[in-house]
Parts: sequence; structure tokens; C-alpha cells
Amino acid sequence: MPYLKSLPDDAVLFQAFQQYPEYSRPLLDYHELVMRGPSPFTVAQRELIAAYVSGVNACGYCHGVHTATAEEFGVAPGLLSAALEDLDGAPVEENLKPVLRYAGKLTATPAKVTQSDADAVFAAGWDEVALYHTILVCALFNFMNRLVDGLGIRADRDYYAMSAARLRRIGYAGLVELLDESR
Repeated sequence: MPYLKSLPDDAVLFQAFQQYPEYSRPLLDYHELVMRGPSPFTVAQRELIAAYVSGVNACGYCHGVHTATAEEFGVAPGLLSAALEDLDGAPVEENLKPVLRYAGKLTATPAKVTQSDADAVFAAGWDEVALYHTILVCALFNFMNRLVDGLGIRADRDYYAMSAARLRRIGYAGLVELLDESR
């Protein structure tokens, strides 16, 4: 049950966005840029990073939605669970492991991130733009995890699948259009 009494008991994040469209619209525009705009990472890889960060934060809602979205874009089912349990042993592409490790450390212990963490990303073949994009996705989803958990928003697997299919179909820009239509 959400903490805002003006929201229904089974509210999802989009309903909170509808309640505060002046703040939500720019946030969704930023999601579209970070998650669907030009990047060294594919959409699937960015959704993987988002789901991983959300898993590190134990944000069930974001982890569920973005795990399902990553799978919609071709990430193998079960890969996120395996990565969170044992990143080194998980069936994640080798060049993505340092990226996820960086995002996980930046999430869990941001003050402990060092040059050697960045160097591991570079050694895996990624450039500075990729590191910057890793940080953008990580920071965005740390923000979103706090927003969702702060609002008390929860959902179930059926919602995760529906939301993932919608994100695949219309992206975050489509959510802005839905927000505008609901006014």
C-alpha cells in the first residue's frame, strides 16, 4: 500500500507520476535519453544495469520491472538472479562483469569507488563514454529506487511483465505521451 493516501491501495509508479506530472514529465524524458538514447550499451545492457542496481538496493518493484524489461530485450531469464548471487560465476558477458561490478559498488559503497574500479571497466574494452553511461544508469536507478521505496509502491510478477512489454513497445517517451493523455 502506498504511503500517499491520495493513491489507491494497489497504485503503481505511473499513478504517482500522474499525481505530479510537472515533476514526472522531465524525469521520464531523462529516462528516455539515458535508457534509449545513443549509448555504447544496447538497450538490453542498460536495462540489465538498471535491474542489477535495483537488485543491489533490494528495490523489488524496480528490480522486477527492469529484470522483465531486460528479458524483453533478450537478456536470458535467470541471468539477473545469478549475477546478484555470484557475478563472477554468472553467465554474464565477460566485458559486462566489470561494468556491473562498478555499478554495484557505486550503489552499495559509493565513497569506496576508486580509479582501479574504473580501470577494470576500461580493461574490459569500454571507453570513458561507456563508464559515464554506466554511472548515468546507476545514478538514475538509485534515484528511482529511493522514489519507489519512499512512496511505498509495490507490484507483482504480472505487473512486471505488463510493464516490461509496455516499455519494449513504447519506451519511456511513450510514458510521457500517456501522462499527457491522462490530463
